[in-house]
Order: sequence, then structure tokens, then C-alpha cells
Amino acid sequence: MFDVAADAYAQFMGRYSEPLAEQFVEWVGVRPEDRALDVGSGPGALTARLVERLGVNAVSAVDPSQPFPASIRARLPGLDVQYGSAEQLPFPDDFFDHAMAQLVVHFMKDPLAGLAEMARVTRPGGAVSACVWDFAGGRSPLATFWRAATDLNPEARTEDDLTGAREGELGRLLEAADLATIRSGELTIRVPHQSFDEWWEPYTYGVGPAGEYFASLGDEARDDLRERCRELLPPAPFDVEAVAWVAAGLV
Repeated sequence: MFDVAADAYAQFMGRYSEPLAEQFVEWVGVRPEDRALDVGSGPGALTARLVERLGVNAVSAVDPSQPFPASIRARLPGLDVQYGSAEQLPFPDDFFDHAMAQLVVHFMKDPLAGLAEMARVTRPGGAVSACVWDFAGGRSPLATFWRAATDLNPEARTEDDLTGAREGELGRLLEAADLATIRSGELTIRVPHQSFDEWWEPYTYGVGPAGEYFASLGDEARDDLRERCRELLPPAPFDVEAVAWVAAGLV
């Protein structure tokens, strides 16, 4: 579901993940002398924020989707970018001060193994951190899309049951991965949209579960979904407010 062009992902989720990354880096407390890893980097929203703070030589990124590493290399020349999964990170033990996963834990094949791997590559006293949209609480940036989908089809499978989508789940996962001194919170972003079409079009690009759901529909059902979304949103221009759960633990 994420084997898509980097530009498609950036237009679909980047408009929300870019401002989220700024808050995530601040909340975690990344310092200028640290070395950091972005796990499941996508096209580099969090990676770019880390490079701004730490410099390109102190940041690494890894992602399992083929289009993204090349996109990050073009965006951030000289960056150490690897192709790989969270469950098998291609880095040595005790190498980073921070291992961070933004909007990734809920898509890991084995979230506990992924977080344990992040802990393995983090030095003692370093931090493993993650954030996931509050899908279960209806506060993700995709909430209007999924509400419209379930209004029209109560059997539609949403993202509410994904790992980490509920309050406290990320902290419990970090604890189960043997992290210590767990702290949790939430991050809130607000993104302006100038028109309904500007908000809607990226849903047609086939990115993530929402894109998969849209692609599964026939033409009439797609039209119905678009118009139901239009009914649920305020007149343009409008803002989308979204909340992500965030948690960190020490190695």
C-alpha cells in the first residue's frame, strides 16, 4: 500500500506529517550533538527535520518501500539512507542517541520486534520514540474520509484498530520492548486547505489504507464517497486539525 511514488505520498500525507515532524522532534528533545535514526522514513518529513537540527552526517534513515530511499537521497544529498524494515535494522548495536518512528508503528509487521530492534541500535541512555495518529478517537487527519466511508458502508474497514491508534498503546508497547522511564502525550497540528478539491485529490492516489479503499470502489461509489466528504467538511477554505499519540522510552 506504500509502494507508490514519493510525490504521491508527500501530497497525501506529507501535508500533515511535515508539521507533525517539527513537533515530534521538539517533544522528544533531540539535541544538536545527538545522532538519530528515522525508522520508516517515507519520503523524509522527519528525516529533514533531524538533518536541520543535527546535520546530514549525524542522521540515518531506513524504509522498506522501494521508491522512498531514492527520493530522500535526492532531497538530502549525502544522507545515510538504507532499504530495510524496522524488524531487521541494518545498523550496529548502540549506535544512535535516538531511534524515532513517525507514523510507522501501526504498519510494522511485528511492532514489538520493530521497537526492540530500535532499542538494539540505540545506546544505553538513549531514547526510542514513536507517534501514531489518533485513529480510534476520530482525531486523525483522515477522520472525515473514514466517517464518510462508514456512513455509506458500515462494513468498511477503517484504521481504528491499528496498533498504537488508542491512548496508552504506544507506551505499553515500549514497556513490553523493555524500554524504561516511559512518557506519553499527544501532538496537535492544524493544516489549512484552500479548496475541497485540493483536500480530496490525494485520496485518489492509492496511498495507504484510505487509498486502497478508494481504489476498491466502483465509479458510482467513488462519487458518492467524494460528495459525502464534501457534505461533512465546512465550506472552503477550511483547516484540518489532527492529533497524534506520542511516546518515548529510554534504553
